[in-house]
Amino acid sequence: MVHKKLNIAIIGATGYVGLDLVFILSKHPKVQIKYLCAQKNIGKSISFFDKRIKKKLPKISLFQNSYCKSIDLIFLSLPNGEAQKIIKKNIHNFGIKFIDLSADFRIKDPKKYKKWYGINHFAKDLISKSIYSISEFVKKDIKKFRIIANPGCYPTSIQLPLVPLLKKNYINTKTITIDSKSGYSGAGKNIKKKFNFENIFSSISAYGIEKHKHMSELDQEFFKHTKKRIDYTFNPHLIPTYRGLLSSIYLNLNKKVSINKILNELKNFHKNNHFIKIKKLNVAITTGDVKNTNYCTISVCKTRVKNKIVIFSAIDNLVKGASGQAIQNMNILFGFREDLGL
Repeated sequence: MVHKKLNIAIIGATGYVGLDLVFILSKHPKVQIKYLCAQKNIGKSISFFDKRIKKKLPKISLFQNSYCKSIDLIFLSLPNGEAQKIIKKNIHNFGIKFIDLSADFRIKDPKKYKKWYGINHFAKDLISKSIYSISEFVKKDIKKFRIIANPGCYPTSIQLPLVPLLKKNYINTKTITIDSKSGYSGAGKNIKKKFNFENIFSSISAYGIEKHKHMSELDQEFFKHTKKRIDYTFNPHLIPTYRGLLSSIYLNLNKKVSINKILNELKNFHKNNHFIKIKKLNVAITTGDVKNTNYCTISVCKTRVKNKIVIFSAIDNLVKGASGQAIQNMNILFGFREDLGL
């Protein structure tokens, strides 16, 4: 597989994430894009939607199950509930693998999926055959699976700095506060239907208070890594910029844990993770540092309160938060260099 090009299809190619996938994959040296699929605009060129895409690519078509006979991998960038249907119909094609960018295979308990997303899961038997894949955490295991559940953007920015510290029991797990701000592209193309006030593009909006869907993901993964319930407050905001995500994570340190110990643990944990950049202590960071890249920049900072720190974590919500991480997962899955094409 390493020596030939992968034949791939992208379903949901004209959404914000889909277009980023097409743009990055069109330049990937080990990929041949065979099909670009969507529900509308059939027959149009993908460059009509994104002028960055210069390569001559297949015209947009409706996905056909017969496509699976000639491809190695499908990227699914679809509304929640849609990917599971396509995967269930085509899982019998044993050569094919799936990278799902929706929530369909992120949540391991179908009852919790129904509770948080309001949708019945129609491929319950396949959930155990999938892996929740923050790239940096799954390098040893991802090749055992055919269904890759790409994580959400907020959970990616939060878990990369927080999970290493939770595993070491360095922080008080009852007082975690997470404040995250994302560019409005995170809400998808139907943003005006979801947020029906006029000044969405010129104001900061708090939303998902108490019950943002990504909390189900965070609950699950925190428990997986620590075997205990983690109490945290999480509040997302949309900001009037197209792309970028900054999480501010406020933590109380456990006894005999210094801020330097926190910094050293993050450096040590991520020392072999190409896309994670750990800054020196007390460095201000911006989403501009990572715009249009697959990097996550992390900064550990003091606060004026003793034994309380804040960790800033910046990603591009459309790249490391979605398309870039999906491609990073593809690279690991098929034995390519992790940063190839990124």
